[in-house]
Amino acid sequence: MANLSLFDLTGKKAMVTGAAVGIGRGCAMALAEAGADVAIVDIDEKTGSATADDIRAIGRQSFFIQCDVTAKDQVQQMVKKVANKLGRLDIGVNNAGIAILGADEEIDQADWDKVIAVNLTGTFLCAQAEAQQIIRQSPVEGKIINTASMSARIANCNASYDASKAGVVHMTKTLAVEWGRFNINVNCISPSYILTPMHASTPAVVRERIRQTTPLGYVERPEDIYGAVVFLASDAANYVTGHDLVVDGGHTLNAWLAPLGRQIPPRISPDEEPVQMKADLDRMGIEYDRDGVNPDLHPEIANAFKQAFGI
Repeated sequence: MANLSLFDLTGKKAMVTGAAVGIGRGCAMALAEAGADVAIVDIDEKTGSATADDIRAIGRQSFFIQCDVTAKDQVQQMVKKVANKLGRLDIGVNNAGIAILGADEEIDQADWDKVIAVNLTGTFLCAQAEAQQIIRQSPVEGKIINTASMSARIANCNASYDASKAGVVHMTKTLAVEWGRFNINVNCISPSYILTPMHASTPAVVRERIRQTTPLGYVERPEDIYGAVVFLASDAANYVTGHDLVVDGGHTLNAWLAPLGRQIPPRISPDEEPVQMKADLDRMGIEYDRDGVNPDLHPEIANAFKQAFGI
C-alpha cells in the first residue's frame, strides 16, 4: 500500500517568492493545504498580505515580507526573518519572475538586464540564502524549488525571457550537484501558458489556439501545479534532485501543424480556466471581461499576440 504520509507537509516551514498572485500564490496555497506554514514574499504588500490572510484562514501560520529579489542584502535579511519567525526553513520556492516583451533586434539593454536580474539572478540569490540557512540548521536538510518555464525548452517568447528560464533550469542542475552533500534537493517546475494576471491580456482567440494545440485540451491554471510543488517539497521526492518537472499539458511534445481533435471533453472547461486568475485580478482591483481579459493590463502582451495572429 502506498504511504500517503510521504506527501504530508505538516510541521514544515516554507517560503515562496512572487507569492502575492498567480503561480506563486498557487504554490503557497498548495504547500499550506498540504500542512506547511508559509511565508509570503513579494514586492506587492497589498495582495501579498491578502494571500497570507488566506493561508491563516485555513489554520496555517503565514505572514508577508516585502523584498526585491534582485537586491542581495534584502534577500539575505528576508530569509533570516522568515527563519526567525517560523523557527527554521525547510522549503524554499523561488518563483518571482517577469517578462518584458519586444523584438530582440530593438530591445533595450536595460530591459534585458531587468529580466535577467529578476528571473535568473534573483532566483540564484534566493536559493543561495535559503541554502545557507538550511546548512545552519539541525538536522541539515531541505527542498529548494525554482520556477522555470517551458520557454527554457522552446523559443516562444523573446531572448531575455527564454534565456533567463533556460538559465534557471541549468542552474538548478548545478546547485543540485553542489548541495546534495547537505541533503538539499534542488528542482524546478516548468509551466506552460498559465492563467495568471500576467496573461490577463492574452486575447480569447489565443487561448482557444492554446487549447487546440495542447493534448489535454485546456489552458493551464495555477491549480495545475499544486501536485508538482507538493511532490517536490515532500519526502516523496527525497531521491529526486536536479529535475525539471514540465507541467504543460503536453503542449511542448510536438510542433503541432493543425489543431488536435478530441473524442471527449477536457477535464476543465473554458469557463473554469480563468477562475483563479479572476480572483487574483479582483484582489488587485483590476477589471476584466467575461473571459477574464483586460488588454490594457499588459498591452505589450496583447499587442504581440494580435500581431502574431493578425487580429
